[in-house]
Amino acid sequence: MSPPSSSILLFLFLLSSSLVPLDASHEVLRTLRSVPIAPSPSPASQPYRTGYHFQPPKNWMNDPNGPMIYKGIYHLFYQYNPKGAVWGNIVWAHSTSTNLVDWFPHPIAIQPSQPSDINGCWSGSATLLRGGRPAILYTGINPENQQVQNLAEPKNYSDPFLIEWVKSSGNPLMAPTPTNMINSSSFRDPTTAWLGSDGRWRVIVGSKRNARGMAILYRSKNFVNWVKAKHPLHSKNGTGMWECPDFYPVSKVPVGFDTSENGPTLKHVLKVSLDDTKHDQYTIGNYNEVRDVYVPDEGQIEGAGGLRYDYGKYYASKTFFDSEKKRRILWGWVNESSSTESDIKKGWSGVQAIPRTVWLDASGKQLLQWPIPEIEYLRTNKVELSRQVLKPGTTLEVNGISAAQADVESFFVAKNLDKAEAFDPKWTDPQILCSRKGASVKGSLGPFGLLVLASKGLEEYTAVFFRVFKGQNKYVVLMCSDQSRSSLDNTNDKTTYGAFVDVDPVQGFLSLNLRSLIDHSIVESFGGRGKVCITARVYPTQAIESSARLLVFNNGTEGIELTKMDAWSMKRAQI
Repeated sequence: MSPPSSSILLFLFLLSSSLVPLDASHEVLRTLRSVPIAPSPSPASQPYRTGYHFQPPKNWMNDPNGPMIYKGIYHLFYQYNPKGAVWGNIVWAHSTSTNLVDWFPHPIAIQPSQPSDINGCWSGSATLLRGGRPAILYTGINPENQQVQNLAEPKNYSDPFLIEWVKSSGNPLMAPTPTNMINSSSFRDPTTAWLGSDGRWRVIVGSKRNARGMAILYRSKNFVNWVKAKHPLHSKNGTGMWECPDFYPVSKVPVGFDTSENGPTLKHVLKVSLDDTKHDQYTIGNYNEVRDVYVPDEGQIEGAGGLRYDYGKYYASKTFFDSEKKRRILWGWVNESSSTESDIKKGWSGVQAIPRTVWLDASGKQLLQWPIPEIEYLRTNKVELSRQVLKPGTTLEVNGISAAQADVESFFVAKNLDKAEAFDPKWTDPQILCSRKGASVKGSLGPFGLLVLASKGLEEYTAVFFRVFKGQNKYVVLMCSDQSRSSLDNTNDKTTYGAFVDVDPVQGFLSLNLRSLIDHSIVESFGGRGKVCITARVYPTQAIESSARLLVFNNGTEGIELTKMDAWSMKRAQI
């Protein structure tokens, strides 16, 4: 969300009429943009709108903001441009749900109205104060184009839908000054606050100083008067601007914890959205409440080479504690991979990924993620496959489901591990490796997996698959989402994504689980029971609606066993 130069204004003006695809970015002018939008197209001309992923009826959407549960109602706020399909005129839009699947829209919750936010109401978080009263801290842009932090509270606490919000007359509560050494153009996205044992609230705000990413720490006794700490909660040189930080406790038990909880059985997660790479990176470590510092565990990598929530298109994520079901839920923004011109033509841009539950893996070294179980009520027309050997070169079509809107869970077993290809230690970047060894490149144990959103003649498909390699002391499993043939429209970004999956052989063979949520233009894939997640945006021209197909394939020289597959058509959610 950093302010661009005037030269970028000219670039963006030219870009808006070009066919160049854009990656997710906040670096656009806050004066952008109200664009003319044609009357809403018919559903038949909108093959890329999702059926069960959250998105507004039209216009631009980005970061999820302030998710929470209040009086039994789930709330999702999000960055929204009410005037067009590109970033600009940013406000907080608001929808509610009783099940995190079906959503009802409400009037805009927060929009520019004070000097402290007159140039935009940017990202922030919700905190439940004592007595369960919700409060929102968010970034505003003041008349000097400085980023400052503001407070808003509900007008009526008895309203479970929280329709009206009132801003504090004391805004801004946190602001750059000549003495506090804060970069006024890199000071944004306050987290959910947590309460220390001393009775003071803590909150962090993303920032940077030169190339050092920082989580600036503030404390308050009353949630109104905030004092900057002498040191950040954590910082790391060479990582650049930290957007949308998130800080919360986790354990190896698949439950969630209130953000204020701490103790010897809990670890903490610090997630930052790296503005330089547009990736959400996280580390696992310990929070020292006495010193108010976070220290990543030994071996945790910070920055571009570290752990990610999602190795595809996924950014600006936000978690919240679901106090009713005792779980931590993760939301993430999934931007388009189409050109700006295409976004303007279709009249919308951006979707939210399916909410995920998050907890700590048994190893303690990474997180596990899995789609919330509520989406399973949308399943229908189940198709089952079991105990099938996928011989080399096998392509098996899965019939009986709506392949453009589906939920597919597969279980593969790779035997003959001694036949696995040798792993080159120089292969340190899984995304590059997936690009070089795509679905059409024959291997030994793999590639095997799914071809989704595939056309009849396989002119178009998105391949989600595994490869197994033999390293010096262990087996290496590569998971890929290959978009190189996802569309015949070459104006789209068709980057291939990849990650290594940390799994070990059991009794001489590897058992690999893959779940893919397919929804017209988005494919969310979960490998190794949630150890790796890869989200892709794809725009087939032939494999749309009833013409889309789903296939299982094995392009390796060794047989792979499909031990089980459950596939469902997915009904439309009410959004």
